[in-house]
Amino acid sequence: MTMNSQGRPTTPSEAAPMTDISTVSGSRGLRQREDLIFETGDAGRTGVDLPDPKGTASRLGGVTRKRPTDLPGLSEPEAMRHYVRLSQQNYAIDLGLFPLGSCTMKHNPRLNEKTARMPGFADVHPLQPQATVQGALELIDQLATWLKTLTNMPAVAMSPKAGAHGEFCGMMAIRGALMARGEIETRKRVLVPASAHGTNPATAVQCGFVVDEIKADARGRVDMDDLRAKLEDSSDIAGIMLTNPNTCGLFETDIREIAELIHAAGGYFYCDGANFNAIVGRVRPGDLGVDAMHINLHKTFSTPHGGGGPGSGPTVLSEALADYAPVPFVVKDDDGFRLVEEVDGKGEDAFGRLCAFHGQMGMFVRALTYMLSHGADGLKQAAEDAVLNANYIQARLKTVMSPAFDGYCMHEALFSDAFAADGIDTLDIAKAMIDEGYHPMTMYFPLVVHGAMLIEPTETESKAELDRFCDAMLSIAEKAKAGDMSLKGAPYLAPMRRLDETQAARKPVLRWDKLAVAAE
Repeated sequence: MTMNSQGRPTTPSEAAPMTDISTVSGSRGLRQREDLIFETGDAGRTGVDLPDPKGTASRLGGVTRKRPTDLPGLSEPEAMRHYVRLSQQNYAIDLGLFPLGSCTMKHNPRLNEKTARMPGFADVHPLQPQATVQGALELIDQLATWLKTLTNMPAVAMSPKAGAHGEFCGMMAIRGALMARGEIETRKRVLVPASAHGTNPATAVQCGFVVDEIKADARGRVDMDDLRAKLEDSSDIAGIMLTNPNTCGLFETDIREIAELIHAAGGYFYCDGANFNAIVGRVRPGDLGVDAMHINLHKTFSTPHGGGGPGSGPTVLSEALADYAPVPFVVKDDDGFRLVEEVDGKGEDAFGRLCAFHGQMGMFVRALTYMLSHGADGLKQAAEDAVLNANYIQARLKTVMSPAFDGYCMHEALFSDAFAADGIDTLDIAKAMIDEGYHPMTMYFPLVVHGAMLIEPTETESKAELDRFCDAMLSIAEKAKAGDMSLKGAPYLAPMRRLDETQAARKPVLRWDKLAVAAE
């Protein structure tokens, strides 16, 4: 017996181009069209069927609403389908390569999630008696030991909730040290390279300092001549905030000399550790003269990044700043592990408490799980693979695209828009990536490169996936180089077409207005 007993054709006939196909439903194959929930729902519909309560008096005191709430009503299947369809329009690291540069969107092993949900970790409460959370405190202590070992720094503040929070912690520790020296009123100037993360100058200002920008040289690194000129009068220098590897995807090769110059000027060296994923296991920041550095657990040690959190930014501190770390921190004595809530003695100029409790427990569990499952050698290999992957992308794409700087890169490959024909810009290339099934890379950052395109594959991706991504990028780049103006209309295959970016930013429509929709 055969499946096709009626002679039906089994080979597909030649089809029209996909762009010529329209559907009555508005869907495109298995990708369902989905309207706003206000357009789908009906106030008279509900997924719950309950009778009006009898024999009960209102407890609202007469302040009942005078008109309907106009909230959309949906049945249970409709509500479920609405959110599932929306989820299918999201891009995620579990779906494909996430090329955002300077963001380290690496895969989060499911082992991490399993351990974070274990009883005793997932259900721990910050107000429990410390005797009942000894395992959680021991985990924090072990994680702190790993972080201090990997950075060769004697102290770490675990409570910062994110990268910028960690920056704030490090700069407040510097402020505390300057207060102890009696120089907080005279040392106000913080040097910040032009390629720094935008949070760096913002944090410095938030801590009461004045930002002095350092130029980038032709190699994409700190201009040492400009730095020396800034230090000719060093009486007001508080320190420097430098990212290494920097936002151009390059290692600051003069970092030891930079540290020596800053210390000789009486300042402190803050290093932005957002790109620690590129050097963990290979370079210890403490060996480079760094005084403070935050570490994004949600980037370097795999915990999910983006989507509003959760974040975690422990900040390691040198011997010069260790006494100015915030509370609380974990110590072990004869009675077990405990949190130190107050500091006496040399740390009296520390800024105290950074947040209500001791940090992000779920993040701590995930990060330590990642460390233990990889081991020291595995962490080193992850950094090496991240650098290898970025250089592979740079090597393939530079045949058409324009690398921003000569030579090898570190964890991310940076290109300019110089290769594109007149009329085609970085935004057009990024939008075309959506049609190819990829989230756009970081655009127009760092500011020191015109039309910047910053791509960071991390160690997550295989060579096959890197090739698939590079093939798509090269196809788009060839069109941009040839001046193909069809790129100006991309994306064509996304659920939504390109928005007017300026109007969307200046006049966003953020709420549903039934009367306005009815008028249209």
